This record gives sequence, structure tokens and C-alpha cells, in this order.
Amino acid sequence: MQPRVGFIGLGKLGLPVALAINSYGFDVCGTDINNDVATHLICRKIPYKEELADDLLKTHTIQWCHDVDNVIRNSDVIFMPVQTPHNERYEGITRLPPERKDFDYSYLVQAVKNFANALHLSSDPSPKTLVIISTVLPGTIRREIMPLIKDDKRIILIYNPFFIAMGTTIHDFLDPEFVLLGMNDTSQIPGHLLYIYNELYMGKTRNFIAKGGNNFYQVMSIESAELTKVAYNTFITSKICIVNTLMEICHKIPGANIDDVTKALKNANKRIVSTMYMNGGMGDGGGCHPRDNIAMSWLAKKIDLSYDWFENLMLSREKQAEFFAQLIIDNYVFGDKVYILGYEFKPETNLTTGSHALLVYNLLKDSPLADDLTLLQSSGSEDYIFEWPDNRKRIFFIGCKQQKFAKYKFRSGSVVIDPFRYIPDQPGVRVIRVGE
Repeated sequence: MQPRVGFIGLGKLGLPVALAINSYGFDVCGTDINNDVATHLICRKIPYKEELADDLLKTHTIQWCHDVDNVIRNSDVIFMPVQTPHNERYEGITRLPPERKDFDYSYLVQAVKNFANALHLSSDPSPKTLVIISTVLPGTIRREIMPLIKDDKRIILIYNPFFIAMGTTIHDFLDPEFVLLGMNDTSQIPGHLLYIYNELYMGKTRNFIAKGGNNFYQVMSIESAELTKVAYNTFITSKICIVNTLMEICHKIPGANIDDVTKALKNANKRIVSTMYMNGGMGDGGGCHPRDNIAMSWLAKKIDLSYDWFENLMLSREKQAEFFAQLIIDNYVFGDKVYILGYEFKPETNLTTGSHALLVYNLLKDSPLADDLTLLQSSGSEDYIFEWPDNRKRIFFIGCKQQKFAKYKFRSGSVVIDPFRYIPDQPGVRVIRVGE
């Protein structure tokens, strides 16, 4: 018998994963503090971009629950993908603040309290597997969450963060690199838990166990799992910052070409590991990478780490944004109009959290061209490209690699600064390809 799956939290992570699980025939229910999610399920439409979500919404059978009690009654395993946000100052869209902060765990703590209280009042004797997905710093689950659960023998607590990216959440969940399970007793995976995860990840047509063998399930202590999650994200930042440093070097040394350099480095699959994130362009963004590094910088100071590598990464990322801002300033003459064209943190999504392009924008707000500066979303930007009522020069900085920008016919006299090197030459248009 398939386990019934519940979700406490159906936001931008929870709902796509719920859709993925539901698409394989599982009974799925869920709730969220945002009642708009119920409308999304009823109307079968979401206001953000997520690959495959629109198709899965058309046929979903996810049951909306008005409260946590209903989720508990209708579930055997309950996922809790509740946000652990940072203040906007710690998203990576402004200069790195001198002080650091941990994540805000209040939403997660409240969700666990609601779950524990509802289960305490429930007469259902069956065990419930509570699976926390939220990104936290190491030590958080034991300090903030476990005291709320106390010794309720019906609760099996698992920390199971997902290694996904917004925009491709469903793909990433259905084809994971590995499944990370953090638990108190790592001597063996409880039989019922292995059954649940085999069902979830194997489904009726897949065999992910064969894909990864014994290494597919990475079982470790909760603290190790917490650290693995944030380390994964900070490694990505490291990779992007190093590659963009090489891009800046290439831009400043005649004859050097960043794409030639990275093409060669991508063959180093023994030590550099993979080709992912090995293209010069904008810095990393999203709800994970900048904020995880800033939180880890806070932790480094808290535990008196000998060197705060995470601060170094964020300062490197910030300096790269300064480099881009200076390129714009160097091509600006008083009275020019300057546009940041596309400021989503990556092309697969319309989310702007942690956007490196927004960091460039915010740095430029303190410059002499601030009054001539405009942000343009990828959608609805065409009028600015093709038509304007005056003869003032336009400078366009490509902040997000949307493929449609390569098809734009920029007006003669425009300057296009392209960190991704994909905008073609056009008559009367100066295209500056960063790194060439």
C-alpha cells in the first residue's frame, strides 16, 4: 500500500514537489498559511514560472486541507518545506552588511508547534514521519525543533533537504543526484522509512536505487545533513565566483577569451567535478546561495572559525557586481538612459530573490547615473528596445540570459553590455561582450 503524503507548506518549493509526487499516483494533501494556494489548486494555475508545473496542475488530485489536523489525519509521511527567510539585506541584492545573521526560523518553529499540538490532540495512534526540508544551519534542528516534539513516540523526525533549483524543482526532485536523510539513529534506516522512500523515489516506473546503488541514500546525523545542504550551495557560489574572476581577467587582458578558458576547464572532470556553473556571466542568486553564504559567515564568526571563507565569497561576488557597474559607468555620458534588461536571478524563473543584477542596480543607485537608471523585467520590455521618444543614447545591461534578448533589434546608437556573450552584432549598435 502506497504511503499517503501530506505537505505543511505548499509554496514555491512545496507545491511543485507535491505535484511531482501526485503525478505518480500518490494520494497527496496539504495546507499553507497563504490561502491563495487553495486558489492556485482550484484554478490550476500558479503566478510563478516552474517547468512542468502547468501541465501537472491540469490533472492534479491534490487535496487542499484547511488546517494541520486534516493533513495529519490524511497522511503517513508529512513534508514540511517551510521558509526560513533572511531579511532583504541578506539576500545578496545589496552590499554585504558588516554584521551577519542566522536565518529566521520563526515560520518553521511555528509550523512544528502546530503539528506537534495537533498530533497531541489526535487519537490516531499510527506513527507519523515528519520530514523537514527547510534550509537551516547545523545545530538548528536539535536546538529549535526537537524540544518541540519532545518524546512523542508517534513522531519519526527526518531532515531531508532537497537539492533543487527554483524553476526546475520538479525535474530536480524526480531526478535527484542523491537523497539526503538526517536522523538521530544512523545505525540503520527504519524499515518503514526505507519503504516510504523507496515508494516515493522508485514509484511504479523508476528505479533510483539502481541508479545510485548504496550511495543513493546518504544517511547521516541531522547535524551532518544540515551542513551538507548549506555546503552544497556555498560550493556553487565558490565555483561561480572563481569563473567570473577568470572572466574579468579575460576582459582586461587582450587576446584572452573566457569561453575558451572554461571550455578547457570543463574537461577537468576528475578534479573540478562537472561542467555545471562553468560559464562566465552574472553571479549566483536565488533563495539559497547568497543567503546561505551570509548565514555561514555569521556562523563562522559565532564559532570563531580561523578564516571566514564565506565572507570572502560574498565579497568576491560583490566586487564582481562592482566590476559590472563600472563597465556601465564607463560607457555612460550624462543624459544617457541606462536599463538593466532582465533581473530575474536566472532565465528559468521569474523570481528575483538574490538577483545579482539587482545588486548591480542597487550599486548604481549611488552613482552619478542613478537618475537615468531603469529596471526592465524580461517580460514587457520590448517597447523600450524598439521605441523611444527622444534621441538620447540607450545603454542596456543584460542582467539575465533570456534567449529572446538575442532576437531583439536594438535601435542604432544603443550600447549593449552582454556578460553572457550571446547578443549578435547589429548595425549601429555597440555590443560589449564581457570576457572577450
